[in-house]
Amino acid sequence: MTVRSYYLDDSGTLERDLQRDRMSEALSSSKGLLWVDICETTPADGALLAEVFRFHKLAIEDCVETLIHPPKIDEYDDHLFIVVHGINHAAGSSDVVETAELAMFIGSNYVVTNHNYPLYSVEEVVLQVEKNARPMRRGSDFLAYWLIDALVDNILPTLDRMSEVAEAVEDEALTTSHPEALQAIQRLKRSVRRVHRTIMPQRELLSRISRGEFQIIRQEHLVYFRDVYDHLVRTEDLNLNIRESADNAVTIYLSAIANRQNETMKVLSVIGAIFLPLTLLAGIYGMNFDYMPELHWQYSYFVVVGFMFSIIVGALILFWRRGWFRPRPFPPHLTKALSAERERLRVHLAQSVKRQKEVESAHEPLDSTRYPRQGA
Repeated sequence: MTVRSYYLDDSGTLERDLQRDRMSEALSSSKGLLWVDICETTPADGALLAEVFRFHKLAIEDCVETLIHPPKIDEYDDHLFIVVHGINHAAGSSDVVETAELAMFIGSNYVVTNHNYPLYSVEEVVLQVEKNARPMRRGSDFLAYWLIDALVDNILPTLDRMSEVAEAVEDEALTTSHPEALQAIQRLKRSVRRVHRTIMPQRELLSRISRGEFQIIRQEHLVYFRDVYDHLVRTEDLNLNIRESADNAVTIYLSAIANRQNETMKVLSVIGAIFLPLTLLAGIYGMNFDYMPELHWQYSYFVVVGFMFSIIVGALILFWRRGWFRPRPFPPHLTKALSAERERLRVHLAQSVKRQKEVESAHEPLDSTRYPRQGA
């Protein structure tokens, strides 16, 4: 298990790696903001959630269990429990896109996040917190916005990778009937379905938050969650476009097979037309007559057989060059995992952080000396 904790007090001082007693003291003070991040949750972490934060046992079970839970939002007396999903970039060896779950408790002066796999989006928020504590300076709901926005934005690099594969598979399906092309299409379609099952419930979740259904999310921060909702809608549109590309690739693949079969039949017809005169020649010289031209020529047999053999060798060479006896190798980059490379994720997250700062600066100015409680 990995537990990281940060506490930004009302004087702007950031504390790291708090002990349980210090966490309880920060919670009871109702001042500042406490963030606890738990990775690879164990029963001991469940005890921490129960003893220090006193969360509901059903929510704690959702955190401790390794099963994947659908995106949802539950409202309790003094906090929200949210489950959102992103891409599991740690599953690099998987040939199908894997999703990862991020559970989040949002209270008046605390945020607790829980995930069973390392998430690059959470790591980026951690870097920003350790740099200048900017995500924590506007309260717990604003920190929740940073976490959800980074998680949603981190889906885009994987969709870009899937789009590249879809285009490459379409091009490959036009030129080859290799069985691995169809397998790559099926992997792509399964990945699209998994992303779709992740995005659709989260759209409703973010729609409810952006409409102001929950008091713990302050009115001045609803605009940020609406921005995340818009990103999620565009992400779903991109995913649907990839699904259409995969469907088109299947159609192209089947059409390419039919075209190749037609081409093969055409070539065989040409070869048959070439051998018809030879068959006629062999039939004529196979007749048992005593008086025939070249019948008693000393080298006639070797000439005719050599001519026939040269035609056979020429046909075999032609077939080999056209790839009928050896399948064309399938491009290896299409068999790799669909998850995006780590460098691409880092660049994308950096751009996301820059965009977040631009969106933040477009609204109310940041007051680093004021830390109001949620719902105030």
